[in-house]
Amino acid sequence: MKSTVIKVVLAIVVIVLAYLLYASIMKPIRFQEELNARNSQIVAKLKDIRTAQTFYKQFNNAYTSSFDTLFEFLRTGQIPVVKMVADPNDTTFTKTINDTIGFIGIADSLYSKRVNFVLEDLALIPHSEGRKFEISTAKVDKGGVIVPVMEILVPYEYYLFDLDKQDVINLAEQQKTMNRYPGIKMGSLTEATTDGNWE
Repeated sequence: MKSTVIKVVLAIVVIVLAYLLYASIMKPIRFQEELNARNSQIVAKLKDIRTAQTFYKQFNNAYTSSFDTLFEFLRTGQIPVVKMVADPNDTTFTKTINDTIGFIGIADSLYSKRVNFVLEDLALIPHSEGRKFEISTAKVDKGGVIVPVMEILVPYEYYLFDLDKQDVINLAEQQKTMNRYPGIKMGSLTEATTDGNWE
């Protein structure tokens, strides 16, 4: 009787230990998978913001720090639809003429093929309980040329707050020790770049 009880207890202990071992192995894997998924969603939005800001800069020679201003520009701004035709006076058939055949709204040009796309959602950071991206803008002197710049910072605590706090702290510290921003960053206020730290 005692040996049966001991065997049952040992079996339970083995099962519990196996589960704890499995859980300890899977915990960092699940954290990394969730981090990668969330990073991908944020990066996709940042790329859309970068494209929109690039159009805005072409028309205004500056970036905007206001999503309201950016959205209004995207809704009302238009870009020409250009058709290239061969120059009838060119016998070599190497020259073309650009013919503007109409105009299309910038928002339509960028997002018309997106299913259920809501322009205002572009400002929201995924998994952050409604936080908005904060855009900082400036102009810097680069060799005597004044260049518009922008920067968007998304710290880990904005979009990983509901995950294990120690894992998030460890991730942030790891980035800091490598002199990297602890989160996702796009652009710079000191350099003329709109690159992201994921690129």
